[in-house]
Amino acid sequence: MCGICGFVGAPDDASLQAMTDAISHRGPDGAGTKYDAVTGAHLGHRRLSILDAPGGAQPLWNEDGQVGIVFNGEIYNHLELRQLLIAKGHVFRSDHSDTEVLVHGYEEWGDQLPAKLSGMFAFAILDRRRRRVFLARDRFGKKPLYYTLTPHVFAFASELGALAKHPAVDTTIDLRSVKKFLSYSFLPAPNALYCGSRKLPGGHSMTYDIETRTTKIDRYWRFEIDPCVPPPDAERRWTDELRGLLSEAVRRRLMSDV
Repeated sequence: MCGICGFVGAPDDASLQAMTDAISHRGPDGAGTKYDAVTGAHLGHRRLSILDAPGGAQPLWNEDGQVGIVFNGEIYNHLELRQLLIAKGHVFRSDHSDTEVLVHGYEEWGDQLPAKLSGMFAFAILDRRRRRVFLARDRFGKKPLYYTLTPHVFAFASELGALAKHPAVDTTIDLRSVKKFLSYSFLPAPNALYCGSRKLPGGHSMTYDIETRTTKIDRYWRFEIDPCVPPPDAERRWTDELRGLLSEAVRRRLMSDV
């Protein structure tokens, strides 16, 4: 578990540090912050080292420093994606960092990157050339991602407690969200506990345009059950398929340096 946060707005190192400190429990192994004067973007990260323990500090940048990322999660198919990207000419500094795969994957596939990922993730990518921030959350929303948009500030964080450390965030309790929580025992996205704050739904990506100060949300995945006619040996065939899928899922999740 790691933690991410950041905002686009006036230079404010104190707020970025406060937001990053608020999620220190999510990442005890390291911390990183970055202010980009060109775009006015601030990025913060707290790290729990799972893969590429010696060299995976974040924010992490591509070769020319035009694409940077803060990332929470783990990408289970990063080795396969790495081979695809190397075949397309991308040069990696590390030999197995899943974070670096996301940076080069965004360079290659842009907004289509989330649909190619198998894993649990929430990330924010700063694209200096296109002057935008691209964010995405995994299909079922396992990793959290909250955001706030005001006329002058766009802010995001893994937790509302970190988001609330920015002075532009309205921390007034949203009573409608409280009612939903009491009804469902959880708060369905895009609702959040604070007025003006939102939770990016699972299976969605989001773009914040720094020039126009506007956001666009896209759905890249939808859970669907396709109707089918069971074959005569459905129980045996589906049991074997399920066993294989579960075994492969467990194998992928055992990849770790620690």
